[in-house]
Amino acid sequence: MKTYGYVRVSSTDQNEDRQLLAMEELGIPSERIFIDKQSGKDFNRPYYNFLMKELKHGDLLYIKGIDRLGRNYNEIQNQWRILTKERGVDIVVIDMPLLDTRLHKDLIGTFISDIVLQILSFVSQSERENIRTRQKEGIIAAKARGVSFGRPVKKPPENFSTLVKQWERGDLTFEQVLTQTRLTEATFYRRLRELRILKRKK
Repeated sequence: MKTYGYVRVSSTDQNEDRQLLAMEELGIPSERIFIDKQSGKDFNRPYYNFLMKELKHGDLLYIKGIDRLGRNYNEIQNQWRILTKERGVDIVVIDMPLLDTRLHKDLIGTFISDIVLQILSFVSQSERENIRTRQKEGIIAAKARGVSFGRPVKKPPENFSTLVKQWERGDLTFEQVLTQTRLTEATFYRRLRELRILKRKK
């Protein structure tokens, strides 16, 4: 029997130290701790897939919380069944002692564990949906305040029109215009189109 740990955070800028510390306190070797840094919406994760290739019947898997396994109700239920029933792997959810498949293997214990798993899976998905809702509401509110998203617009210099005329007359090469305007080629042509449209409107 081998002991493994699985750690997941939703993005690369989130910190997995709290989960790793819990795994280290349990004495799990670092080479048997698998870490993914991506959403829990599904199980298409590289290190989770590596872990699944390693796990054998009788092995023990630790996770900090059920939301670290995933945030999709149906997917969590399915993966739990695959791990425990098909693979014969025991799972311990550190933050929820009731979810320890080494214990309560009788009918009543299994029934209670299944109920707890369903409740926590539901809460995990609900939290994910609430986060997405808050993000959307935050973006809408920010846009209403005039906050722009995406790359900042690169504005041309004040003498852009003069530089364009010099370039069109042949007094400046295209490379010289790009150097003086500090624009990329694509941005230069966008600003040039905007300038010509503005002139036609006058």
